[in-house]
Amino acid sequence: MAKTTQRLASPNPRTFIGSGKAQEVAELCRACAADLVVFDDELSPSQQVNLEKIVDRDVKVIDRTALILDIFALHATTKEGRLQVRLAQNEYLYPRLRGMWAHLASNRMGGGVGSRFGEGESQLEVDRRMVRNRISSIKKELARLENIRSLQRESRYKSGTFKIALAGYTNAGKSSLINRLTNAEVLSMDKLFATLDSTTRRLRLPEGREVTVTDTIGFIRKLPTTLVESFKSTLDEINGADLILHVIDSSSEEIAYQIETVENVLGQIGAEEIERIEVFNKADALESAEAAARLSRTHPDALLVSALTGQGIDELIERIAKIAASRDDFLDVVIPYDKGQLVAMAHKRCHIISESHETDGTHLRLYAPQDTSHLFAAYRAQ
Repeated sequence: MAKTTQRLASPNPRTFIGSGKAQEVAELCRACAADLVVFDDELSPSQQVNLEKIVDRDVKVIDRTALILDIFALHATTKEGRLQVRLAQNEYLYPRLRGMWAHLASNRMGGGVGSRFGEGESQLEVDRRMVRNRISSIKKELARLENIRSLQRESRYKSGTFKIALAGYTNAGKSSLINRLTNAEVLSMDKLFATLDSTTRRLRLPEGREVTVTDTIGFIRKLPTTLVESFKSTLDEINGADLILHVIDSSSEEIAYQIETVENVLGQIGAEEIERIEVFNKADALESAEAAARLSRTHPDALLVSALTGQGIDELIERIAKIAASRDDFLDVVIPYDKGQLVAMAHKRCHIISESHETDGTHLRLYAPQDTSHLFAAYRAQ
């Protein structure tokens, strides 16, 4: 394996890198007997084709997006996750079909005298139509699944349940954290993009209130636009949250860069205004107490936790409970017995501290969401 870099004011429109560097890459491939070249950026279809002409015929050239899509394809488990990956793959493939068929067309005879298109070109049009139809079909199925997901989200929103979303750079330990918080069994592996599908679990806070916690896809730097669009329904779970736990790998050597990447993606999807807690995970992997102290100095409002050992988890839950409670109004009300629908609503949307039945109605002491508390205003206890 070999690695090479080049500084350019702007990418070469023909080969992305300079012509001399392209020849150097070809020589590296021969020296290492490589069969794959990966560019850590996006290549245009023509750049990819031109590069493959320069390196040996048996060497495949792919870009950052293609590599990410291959990893996604390995880790997608649910139907929606697999469809999202297939959509992104086909949208990536469509503009590259010409390059894929060029080598076939060159080995074929033309369509004959007077023919407008050769055989390869006719096949190209067939392939394009097939991919367009596939993209359309996948989008329809994803739209159907998104309707189901939207109904589920709407049900959570209407319930008044406080909603938490985990966001973070890939492999920051989000799935391990949701497992520790909720005793769930979400897939958790020390791999990039081990989790592609959003998972929602319930967490009961010490005061008895139930909140939801949703694990989402890990972010990466230069997240391709096609992936943002393909995984829009998953990312919408973050937009609908009341609180974001920004999970950070405290043992990473690129903490500042990863934090910036996540903040940029949150801005890209319109979630930058949602309240958040910085959660430095993997505290057990820190080399020393000084490393932990340094993080505390540079990020004084953040929490240092370990999903593996449980360190700091109680403090995190307390912080969540405090923020959730701050969004509610405390009420002491007596609801007449002929207003039973309000009692039902209180059980559905509020956190009830105590309930008793008195002569003039049901006496409730509760915390109600601010968009609901006005419904109980007329029944405050004297």
